[in-house]
Amino acid sequence: MPASDREALAALTAEIVACRRCPRLVEWRERVARDKVARFRQETYWGRPLPGFGDPDARILFLGLAPAAHGGNRTGRVFTGDASGDFLWAALHAVGLADRPVSRRADDGLTLTDAYVAAAVRCAPPANKPTVEERDTCAPFLARELALLANVRVVVALGAFGWDAGLRAMAARGHSAQPKPRFGHGAEARIGPYTLVGSYHPSQQNVYTGRLTRSMFDAVLGRTIVLASG
Repeated sequence: MPASDREALAALTAEIVACRRCPRLVEWRERVARDKVARFRQETYWGRPLPGFGDPDARILFLGLAPAAHGGNRTGRVFTGDASGDFLWAALHAVGLADRPVSRRADDGLTLTDAYVAAAVRCAPPANKPTVEERDTCAPFLARELALLANVRVVVALGAFGWDAGLRAMAARGHSAQPKPRFGHGAEARIGPYTLVGSYHPSQQNVYTGRLTRSMFDAVLGRTIVLASG
């Protein structure tokens, strides 16, 4: 990544962290950070929006829904400190995209290679359900992030919400597909310079019920790496 783009990405990160545009999300994320839960009572919560994280030269972008109230909203890094992150980092480590299989804190030194991880909505929403207005208010952040991540060729949508957010970010960059590609686990859509790949979200519920298994996710990762290398 050119130095100018690195500076722009750093500036975008600072802008995301300082955002207070959605009153409902601001109130919720800060209330959760203040009230906490018993098991994290002694910890200081982040309680702010989460920027993306990873390799700025990445060819692969993993896109989730939003931070977990007591995961990223606590630790200050997307997919860190919750069951979804435990699943994701272990899988990425197994294929060489992460330097360790476990990450529970934002300051533990986790490094990604050729991968970048972001959320469609940057604040933890009540019941994990942002409103349409909140979704649309946050959308420009992802479009700008994608523009700065110039080497990204594959966007892996972790869930239908991430799939739709990926489509909107690509459309904002002038790349769209008609008819609209449908989300599904293992679905693929070629859109301009990108390939959008679908995966069920590695939520605790999906993993617990077997809707998403490790072998299913590994298959998506294997295909993603092939696409990114092509």
